[in-house]
Amino acid sequence: MKPLRPALPCLQARPDGSLLLSLHVQPGAARTELAGLHGDALKLRLAAPPIDGRANKAVIDFIAELLHLPKSAVIIKSGLANRAKKLLLTGIAEHEARSLLEQNRGSLTS
Repeated sequence: MKPLRPALPCLQARPDGSLLLSLHVQPGAARTELAGLHGDALKLRLAAPPIDGRANKAVIDFIAELLHLPKSAVIIKSGLANRAKKLLLTGIAEHEARSLLEQNRGSLTS
């Protein structure tokens, strides 16, 4: 029997139907990609530098495209000036977000 995969600790459903996604962002990487888990956060390697808000814009652009959401549905709730960020996601079901994140992961359960 195949063991059950643990739920992604980086994604939490909220009572209002929105989702909270915890990220650990590594700006200035060679390319933008998901890189597994960093504690309870999803690690995002980001090609954009952390200058003049470019990294924050790139985080929103990448996550919105990955989850097939409009950019307005992805809001940085906390961590504007930090690597640890919490994103508020609206307009997507938890199971759909988990599925899309797992499809595009490096190794989210490692």
